[in-house]
Amino acid sequence: MAEESDVREIAALLEDEYAHAILLHTSDQVMSASELSDACDASVSTIYRRIERLQEYDLLAEQLQLDRDGHHYKTYSARLERITIELVDGAFELEVTHRPEDAADRFTDLFEGLR
Repeated sequence: MAEESDVREIAALLEDEYAHAILLHTSDQVMSASELSDACDASVSTIYRRIERLQEYDLLAEQLQLDRDGHHYKTYSARLERITIELVDGAFELEVTHRPEDAADRFTDLFEGLR
């Protein structure tokens, strides 16, 4: 059960133009911050600020990728599946449902962490 301040914070975050766009773009494909910057028509620093806020509420997952040159970079995917807000007995109740994580993604993250 979330606090009323969480309800306000998450509602404000979802209302934010860039956070909203990041979730929409990453709901069907993983994207890097640079790709999100292009897709959202925003600076990379703006994208990273929104990524950080979305991760505070576990609405966005981060994966470490390895490119062909051996460099690492991060990609992001939406974890949000559903948000339910109910008014019960004079208080808001917030329930966030997350998308299940892919077992292959978890294994890749584990393997990359061992390197």
